[in-house]
Amino acid sequence: MQKTPKWNFDNRFANLPNKFFTKQHPVPVKSPKLLIFNNKLADYLGVPLEPDVFAGNAVPKTAEPLAQAYAGHQFGHFTMLGDGRAILLGEQITQDNKRFDIQLKGSGKTPYSRGGDGRAALGPMLREYIISEAMHALKIPTTRSLAVVETGETVWREKKLTGAILTRVASSHIRVGTFEYAARFGTLNDVKTLANYAISRHFPEVEEAENKYLVMLKEVVKRQAYLISKWQLAGFIHGVMNTDNMAISGETIDYGPCAFMDTYNPATVFSSIDKNGRYAYENQPKMAVWNLSRFAETLLPLLHDNAETAIALAQEEISNFFNLYQSNWLAGMRAKLGLFNEHDDDEELINDLFQLMQDSKADYTNTFKDLTLGKSSFNEWHKLWQERLSKEQKSKDEIRELMKINNPSIIPRNHFVEEALKAAENDDLSVFNNLVNALSNPYEYSPEHEEYSKLPKNTPCCYKTFCGT
Repeated sequence: MQKTPKWNFDNRFANLPNKFFTKQHPVPVKSPKLLIFNNKLADYLGVPLEPDVFAGNAVPKTAEPLAQAYAGHQFGHFTMLGDGRAILLGEQITQDNKRFDIQLKGSGKTPYSRGGDGRAALGPMLREYIISEAMHALKIPTTRSLAVVETGETVWREKKLTGAILTRVASSHIRVGTFEYAARFGTLNDVKTLANYAISRHFPEVEEAENKYLVMLKEVVKRQAYLISKWQLAGFIHGVMNTDNMAISGETIDYGPCAFMDTYNPATVFSSIDKNGRYAYENQPKMAVWNLSRFAETLLPLLHDNAETAIALAQEEISNFFNLYQSNWLAGMRAKLGLFNEHDDDEELINDLFQLMQDSKADYTNTFKDLTLGKSSFNEWHKLWQERLSKEQKSKDEIRELMKINNPSIIPRNHFVEEALKAAENDDLSVFNNLVNALSNPYEYSPEHEEYSKLPKNTPCCYKTFCGT
């Protein structure tokens, strides 16, 4: 029986040393208007529909609002950061005893705002809602979006924009950058305290391990290898894989200049600030290793008393990333091609397909959708693929079903996302709602999906996305 929705906060992060946060309430807004509310997510979380809370104009009794401190390597350069426009209300405990952060994004200035206004614009908040919920439906680990509130206030970027607040839900907001902050500005005991908190929250099964900090590192590497493989399989490009944007929970976090590929090109970059392609599609696995290396560095004193031994232990775990990633990716690609079993020549078959896709400027998602539906313009490759499928002891229907549940019919295509945001900024949410509804069932292969599978009539040569800060 569903209980009456209520805020059921248990705020363990607030029990960490004070250096990890600043207690602060959200800054109230003038005339809030609730635009979007995720009813299904709210039902699961057991939270009530209270627009004033999502606007930051009221705080639940059991909340302990705070802004988290963290640091991070941004495009390779270390920077002191923190929640410059976000407030963590608390950790909601669900009926099945799961714990989730409830955070307001765009809720006003904090001590970490670094000259910013602490606010957010409507477009980027709606964009995060679309992409994060689409990622969830695609079965990619991700933070979620619970609500979007229009603040009734103006924010200034390059022009005047409508202000908004997003309510974000996450397993936690502990980042690689949180550990970097503890290691750089705190004591060894601070790092240990943070690590113990992270273990109790995300890796309780390693509590009794002989070297629990090493096992935690192993688990973080494992989760990131899985996550990045899921990104690559879906053609998703995060855009800003800074260490402050890598959550140790293994969830995708901070949807700024992210987007999905249309035309397959490994060098694809969407972010307007990524001038040299550091976070291009093809570089995401390598950047994950770079970030994980920074994480491992913060743990070295906990891994072993001897520095050389600690480094060797850390290097061994980090070196496992690519094997884990490749195994996950290859398994995912086999499923996308309807292959249940493993054969030695599978990787060559897959790589040949990607080369053909790149040479012909094929659409990433639609290529696999067409293969699922029995279509292909790659005749010679198609024959080889059919020969490989003949080695499976499975029926055509079984093969087709495996492909359908691994090849989405639709993704949040850039031109449809932009169309939804533009309409919303002109007070028309119907386009947004229709898109979100379609994206909630990406593997459905319905007639409705045909419209959202279409490519833009005039594909821009250099589609750019922005951080939205």
